[in-house]
Parts: sequence; structure tokens; C-alpha cells
Amino acid sequence: MVSTHQMLAFSAMALVIVVIPGPSVLFVVGRALAHGRRTALAGVVGGVLAVLVLTAAVAVGIGSIVERSAVVFTALKIVGAVYIVYLGVQAVRHRRSLQEAVGRDDGGRGGRALLQGFIVGLTNPKTTVFFAAVLPQFVVRGHGHAALQMMVFGLIFAIIALLCDSVWGIAAGTARAWFARSPRRLAAIGGTGGLMMIGLGVTVAATGRKE
Repeated sequence: MVSTHQMLAFSAMALVIVVIPGPSVLFVVGRALAHGRRTALAGVVGGVLAVLVLTAAVAVGIGSIVERSAVVFTALKIVGAVYIVYLGVQAVRHRRSLQEAVGRDDGGRGGRALLQGFIVGLTNPKTTVFFAAVLPQFVVRGHGHAALQMMVFGLIFAIIALLCDSVWGIAAGTARAWFARSPRRLAAIGGTGGLMMIGLGVTVAATGRKE
């Protein structure tokens, strides 16, 4: 149904989009610096699940509503921005208690981090708009089942995002291990991760809608 040429063309485009550090990468790096690799990777999985949900939404036509409605776009943007800032503030507030979680690599936060990553990914209107604008361009109507074709592309994007964002999370989590040798350094890096998320949230909120 989806030709090799279609998959390769979309994969090349998706790889360029994913590898360039953006909101998802900053979120993952911030979580890794504040709470460790496991929390960051759980967040990555949550974000990937959100990508699949957004792909399905676009495939059935919901994405076009976000693409055309400034109100829906702005609402999602503000909700996502506020949530990211909240996570950043929490990371800064609890930065001095991070030493207790180093030995277990903060694995206890996995389920919550997955949900957080899912919410952040789901409330990112740019992802929905991107899918709504780009996915249809790779659909070959003659092959039939356009919605299914878009789901295949969404799965490809999700796999690429999973691999690339995981590398960022592991790298940042490994750097955090060095800081963990000193409670003061660990508190500093935890605070830095929180400030990164706060900055990301403010940036998302301040980003205007391009008509």
C-alpha cells in the first residue's frame, strides 16, 4: 500500500525534522538533567505515543481543525506551555532532593514521566499542524486507504523520534551522573534542567501562529 519510495522520502524528511533540537528534545534533556535517564526515556515513550495519537487524529480529519482554527491552536499551545512551565518549576523546587534518587536512577517516576511526556506531546499544536500539512503530501491517492497510509508515515516518524530523542536523553542522563558525585553540582544541574523547561514553556507560549 505504501511504496518503498514513499517511505524513504518521508523518512528522510522526518529525520531532518527530528534531529534538529526542538521542544521535544529540550523537554527530554531537561527531564534527564533533573531526574535521570529512566525518567527521560519514559518521557520519550510518552511523547511517541502522543505522536501516534496525533497521527490518528490527523488521519480522521481532526488535524485540519487545529490547522485552520486560531482559537484551537492557541488553546492547545497555552495548555501545553503552562504544563511545561509547571514541570520546570517543580524540578527547580525539588532540585536539592535529587541526590536521594541517584542510586535508583529515579526509576520510580517512570509511569508519571510517561504521562507527562504524553501530555506535553499531545498539547503541542505544531506537531498536529505539521502532520496535517505534511502527511497528505506523501499520500498516493491511487494506492487507496489514505488514512492508513498516513498512519504508516506517523509510525515511521514515531520510530525515528524514539531513537533520536532516546539518544539525547541517554547522553544528558550520563552527563548528570558526573554531577551526581557532588550534591551541590547535582542541585545545580537539576535546577538547570528545570529552568530549561520553564524557558521552553515560555517560548512555546510566545510563539505566534503563522498564517
